Amino acid sequence: MSKTKKIALCGVLAGLAFALSYIEMLLPTPGIIGAKLGLANLAVLVALYLFSWREAAAVSGVRILLSWLMFGSFTGMIYSLAGGILSLLVMALLKKIDRFSPAGVSIAGGVGHNIGQILAALVLLGTGVLGYLPVLIILGAVSGAIIGVVALVLINALRKAGKS
Repeated sequence: MSKTKKIALCGVLAGLAFALSYIEMLLPTPGIIGAKLGLANLAVLVALYLFSWREAAAVSGVRILLSWLMFGSFTGMIYSLAGGILSLLVMALLKKIDRFSPAGVSIAGGVGHNIGQILAALVLLGTGVLGYLPVLIILGAVSGAIIGVVALVLINALRKAGKS
């Protein structure tokens, strides 16, 4: 793939991540403060599998920055950044090990994202947030599995399209 096509696709994925973040913001939460499906992780996971952790980090970083600038708060950005960094680190490591499917990598990323957010909340709010962790781990695993399956279909389609 040419450098121009790579940059263009990364831009499309960053735009998709931002759009999915916005859509997710409009959806009702499942009764837990801060709990979301993690739809934007779809674009990050696709970038990770089509390119590398660097491009995935760029997609994630652009999404976090744009979301914060358009409709977020500073503390919301801190949570998103903490979750996004830990999620990407976990996903990049598991992808490098090459023993997990994109769904498995996404599950670990979803759980990692929630742990990152809890760690940020511990720093900002104190220990009272630890009670959320078990539920957030379950939600992260379930949503990670769904996002991972969708990402696998998208990854395969984009790889096929790139060969033609």
